[in-house]
Amino acid sequence: MIFHYLKRFTDSILKSIALSLLLLSITSCSSTPSHIVLALDVDLKPSNQLTGRNAQLQVVDMRTSPHIIQILEPDEPAIILSSQQRLETVIDNVLTKEWQEQGLTLNDTSTNKMTVIIEKAVISVDQESITYNTQSEIIIKVSVDNSKQTLTSLFKKRAHSEGALNADISSLEEEFNQHLSEILKQILISKDIKVFL
Repeated sequence: MIFHYLKRFTDSILKSIALSLLLLSITSCSSTPSHIVLALDVDLKPSNQLTGRNAQLQVVDMRTSPHIIQILEPDEPAIILSSQQRLETVIDNVLTKEWQEQGLTLNDTSTNKMTVIIEKAVISVDQESITYNTQSEIIIKVSVDNSKQTLTSLFKKRAHSEGALNADISSLEEEFNQHLSEILKQILISKDIKVFL
């Protein structure tokens, strides 16, 4: 009877050790990258909708911290990942290219002033021992001043996900790129902005 009890106890301990080693090997195999890559997919069809119109464009990052992904785990230091290139530079490049392909002339002397303000752009991960939850939020405000009046539009994207084990950085990166691309497309096709110019 004691032998049978010891055998079950030993089997239980061995299973616990094996499970711990498996989890440790899974988590140690994945190394955290030092930054994320912003690869936006915003290609709109070139058009002449804005031909003859001009504007100044300024993109401003008003976030208190430039990181894009933060992974929070109890009793561990936070893992913070930023993009290799500044977020406002990436957004400025995409908007400039796409608006110019629609016929808009961008210059510093125009009376039409467009300001794109990044208010929030982050994916926050709450990592537990065997599960995780993510909250993604991007908020961009666009202000267009045509010297007579000002239009202010807010563009938002929020998402939530959860999963087992550890959050995958490449999946988070892909999610961020997809959400930011969607918001930039909304800005570029906004009828209100086009009318205001």
